[in-house]
Amino acid sequence: MSERIISPDSLTEEGDDPTIRPDRLEEFVGQVQVKESLKIAIVAAQKRNEPIDHILFSGPPGLGKTTLAHIIAREMGADIRSTTGPVLEKPGDIAALLTPLKRGDILFIDEIHRINPVVEEVLYPAMEDFFIDVMIGEGPSARTIKLNLEHFTLIGATTKQGLLGAPFRDRFGIVSRLDLYAPAELVRIVTRSASILKIPITPDGAEEIAKRSRGTPRIVNRLLRRVRDYATVKGDGTITREIAKNALAMLQIDELGLDELDRRILAVIANDFDGGPVGAKTIAISVGEEVRTIEDVYEPYLIQIGFVKRTPQGREVTSAAKKHLNNPQKTLV
Repeated sequence: MSERIISPDSLTEEGDDPTIRPDRLEEFVGQVQVKESLKIAIVAAQKRNEPIDHILFSGPPGLGKTTLAHIIAREMGADIRSTTGPVLEKPGDIAALLTPLKRGDILFIDEIHRINPVVEEVLYPAMEDFFIDVMIGEGPSARTIKLNLEHFTLIGATTKQGLLGAPFRDRFGIVSRLDLYAPAELVRIVTRSASILKIPITPDGAEEIAKRSRGTPRIVNRLLRRVRDYATVKGDGTITREIAKNALAMLQIDELGLDELDRRILAVIANDFDGGPVGAKTIAISVGEEVRTIEDVYEPYLIQIGFVKRTPQGREVTSAAKKHLNNPQKTLV
């Protein structure tokens, strides 16, 4: 599958620019309730002179889970080590990460729902009682030794909280879900990023980019860079509403942040199958994508904006989706 400009995941060879990542909780835009609960937890832990409790962040990709983990480390004055769930295959992998940690240090695990179940079980005593059992030797002479750990904090991030077992989930003292951002919040984010990157942008230019960013800060910052390139070549470098519209139209991103394949999926259901219901496998064959890609990459946003419904019989499009498809003159302007 080719990479999508409006994918909420990090693209190949693309990292979130550290220069625009907020360093403090007060600089982090949006997620008001999450920030308030974190602020209270941080201040309370500092007053007790204790490490902050284990934290689990859930929600769609690109909303700031990794950024919040680094902010917490800075606020607590702690070191942070980062890894991802898929690379933790053996108990020794997690032991190598946990044993060097000092009191108050933070271990951040992205995609924590993809940890090997054997490794997950090693984390249970590590999170609760701060020790791990390590197997030494092989065969009849093998023995287990207990390694004590410093009081560390585990921060996990997941896009699929339901895949975490209840015993694992229950060991996190703070569980917070991040939701999609409102357009006004994305305007603040893109304006702040433009200021840091020294990109001239008008308020209506920022608004145009924000409303096509699918409620996701990672996407709004990516589109800002693409529109900046267009403004440099086709204009005087300033991002205005007209420049943003033309740039995003060239990228085939419409006024709701849908790309060409999003619209093809809607068109297949609406036109080829009379609005549905139709199965995901049939849709995938019609648009030339894999079923899992349709279900995990394309469908979630179409469902969130009320364009697609999942029913026991299959997928259906709503009247709002049909109206959007029937206004091609508005789609890319």
